[in-house]
Amino acid sequence: MKKPELLAPAGNMNKLETAIRFGADAVYAAAKEYGLRAFADNFTFDELKRAAELLHSQGRKLYVTVNTYADERDLKGLEEFAERLSDTGADAALVSDLGVFSIMKKYAPGLQLHVSTQANVTNSAAAAMWADLGASRIVLARETQLKDIPAIKRGAGVEIEAFVHGAMCIAYSGRCLLSAYFTDRSGNRGECVQSCRWQYGITELSRGETLPIEEDKRGTYLLSSKDLCLIEYLHELADAGVDSFKIEGRIKSEYYVAGVVNAYRRAIDDMAAGRPFDVRLLEEMQKISHRGYTTGFYFGERGGSTGEPKPTASYDFIAVVTEGGDGYAEVEMRNRFAAGDTLEVLSPTDTFGRTFTVTEIENSAHERVLVADKVQERVKLRTGMCLEKYDILRRSCRT
Repeated sequence: MKKPELLAPAGNMNKLETAIRFGADAVYAAAKEYGLRAFADNFTFDELKRAAELLHSQGRKLYVTVNTYADERDLKGLEEFAERLSDTGADAALVSDLGVFSIMKKYAPGLQLHVSTQANVTNSAAAAMWADLGASRIVLARETQLKDIPAIKRGAGVEIEAFVHGAMCIAYSGRCLLSAYFTDRSGNRGECVQSCRWQYGITELSRGETLPIEEDKRGTYLLSSKDLCLIEYLHELADAGVDSFKIEGRIKSEYYVAGVVNAYRRAIDDMAAGRPFDVRLLEEMQKISHRGYTTGFYFGERGGSTGEPKPTASYDFIAVVTEGGDGYAEVEMRNRFAAGDTLEVLSPTDTFGRTFTVTEIENSAHERVLVADKVQERVKLRTGMCLEKYDILRRSCRT
């Protein structure tokens, strides 16, 4: 079996380096324009060039999202954008709009073109059409069923990429109009405010009475989808012809990137080596922020039942290591912690479950303190073990 590529999200350079550290084979990111995550930090052209050089130095790849659905105002400057993007050394651009595809093909001939999931490819004829136009990879629509993937792969004759993990839009291929309608921020232009996560009710028009759509005591969320999780089913996807396993999450935290990439890296390596699935990876999925899990449409379901209005996790993201050392570490805080807390280490070099108890904390003013409670402050602490840059510290959620 050819080992499928593990493709990770990166909303900024720190997340990109985290993805590399935890085992991604390739990373997808966006420039400041034309991507579909306007609220991510995203990358300047200089940053994309540095990212490409860093990835290539380790035998990995960079794909850049240019997957907005363009209107006339977007075409102005797109040709120059394509040329500048080509000069960054990126390996491919992800495109969904036919007009954008044609401009990228003409003005960035050095870039491979991947067809984004927003293009809604669910059949072999559509895949073959894109391949004939020059696409080197098809990213399947989330509505695609597993049983159809072999025919799509044969019809296209190019690489197939499929989402395996992460949040899903209730309009699975990203064609929702709720955000644009309510807030004038279009999801198809990267500005979605996640209005599907809001609470809704049914109104009886003649009386003007609104009734809540109740799921349970925690709230109403009929349009809020569960998250996708296929970590148990990678072998089936690989057998069907999927070349790249894609993780969603360019606006998620470093902890999300580290935890998901780490788990899927181990699952892919085990699969390729013929080892049985490690059930501890399912526990890892619960430690990471999510809205319940579903296998989506892959096995003929209706896309999974609705999820939860707020994400849940069994562990909190406490800090990311910025400078490692033998027995001590500098960390950048993400959540409050204190002396006496037991922290767990998330590292690609570790087995799961390595912990230590916090005994010493030195804040950024070089003062010994008992509590660290300033988010993004860099503090030093005694760990009693050797940690490395980009390792993650987490703590079991307190009930």
